[in-house]
Amino acid sequence: MTRTQSPAARAYQPPQTEAEAKARHQSLGDLMGDLTRDLSTLMRQEVELAKAELKESAGKASKGAGMFGGAGIAGHFVLLFLSLALMWALGSLIGLGWSALVVALLWAVAAAVLAAKGKKDLQQVRGLPQTAETLQEIPPTLKPHEVSR
Repeated sequence: MTRTQSPAARAYQPPQTEAEAKARHQSLGDLMGDLTRDLSTLMRQEVELAKAELKESAGKASKGAGMFGGAGIAGHFVLLFLSLALMWALGSLIGLGWSALVVALLWAVAAAVLAAKGKKDLQQVRGLPQTAETLQEIPPTLKPHEVSR
């Protein structure tokens, strides 16, 4: 059983969207030109958004880095005054000169331990191992050749 549409139903056409109307009345070349222009505009807008976000993030990062710098200076003064307090406390037991030497030796040991640990950590850095491996896998035919005469 086939269903037939009434003339009123056949005459009714749903409203077209702007894109459908454009597609019906513009050539393929015009549509491709519009697409290219719209993509170019979109890319420019995305780049501008990225720049704005990067500028905002950089501002926050610089403020945070400044705060860490201030905290480092404050921490340095804390260590300095704690060292002086230890020196004066030991000074009442073994003399001020010897107590200064003991505190200095404690700091020398701390510096040596930190330097050794830092050296060990730096020796474990291997550069860019995956990149180097990938570059070695490039076929010799793709590498530049010297011209023989």
